[in-house]
Amino acid sequence: MAKKEDFEAKLESAKKTLEILTNQEITLEESVKAYEKGMKELSEAQKMLQDAQLKIQEIKAPQ
Repeated sequence: MAKKEDFEAKLESAKKTLEILTNQEITLEESVKAYEKGMKELSEAQKMLQDAQLKIQEIKAPQ
């Protein structure tokens, strides 16, 4: 089973993808693949952030 990446790793991966996208030497196909990967990483990071916010709300909720 693949190790689940943490939030910071997802953001770092998205930053690296952005660096790839700013390279004027890459092909259109490489750009599309990098874009798809970056959007997937950001989407997963957003989900992790939302999950963390829900956990915090649960902890703060009166019992």
